[in-house]
Amino acid sequence: MDSGNEALKAVVDRLRGCRSILFITGAGLSADSGLPTYRGIGGLYQRENTEDGIPIEQALSGAMMQRRPQIAWKHLARIIESCRSARYNRGHAVIAEMEAHFERVWTLTQNVDGFHRDAGTRNLIDIHGDIHGLLCTACGKRRRLEELTDLPIPPRCAACGAVLRPDVVLFGEMLPENKLDMLERQLRRGFDVIFSVGTTSVFPYIAAPVWQAQHCDTLTVEINPGHSEVSHLVDIRFAQGAAATLEAIWSAYKGKT
Repeated sequence: MDSGNEALKAVVDRLRGCRSILFITGAGLSADSGLPTYRGIGGLYQRENTEDGIPIEQALSGAMMQRRPQIAWKHLARIIESCRSARYNRGHAVIAEMEAHFERVWTLTQNVDGFHRDAGTRNLIDIHGDIHGLLCTACGKRRRLEELTDLPIPPRCAACGAVLRPDVVLFGEMLPENKLDMLERQLRRGFDVIFSVGTTSVFPYIAAPVWQAQHCDTLTVEINPGHSEVSHLVDIRFAQGAAATLEAIWSAYKGKT
């Protein structure tokens, strides 16, 4: 079913009898906050190679952080600056409001910008981490980015002097087992509605909930201007921007439209 009044009504009708919702979000949701959606962690790189002559996937890899942290941090600093100059948008706020309203709502996000948490979401699986968290590569001491008055390249631990790294999954690194376990536990419980919002769903663990929903009585909804790896699977598809569509659904549910 394509976008339109019929699709909107179908989603709202299902929500009225709904108890559990899973939101799966990607860079397209934060695009409405001014963050770019193309390539790289957080989305900042469109060129094939960086000015260092290497692909961004190599510059922002765990191996680069170990061997040449100044290269990794040079590009991470640009992502951090982009996040610092933006804030969560109405789409993030709607998801947080729906979490507070329905019995059980979880959000699985690929984004590292921290906007979901800022907006008030609590049941959050930030599978790639949060760029505002810093971790010492030697002693393990944790800090928040906001605690630093400036950002040297690379930043170092005040306790032992070793290089700090962001608490995110860099290219070539494994996903955190505790977050994968949490996701699996929630998926086993099942959901009444699954929203895929602003993600191309190229990673198997992002597409898997929609695939699994084909065997359950779960409504699947995609909000994405472009086509993704799950567009052909979802029950309802809105080929529109994330924030405006989420707001339209929420307003209609509350009877404002």
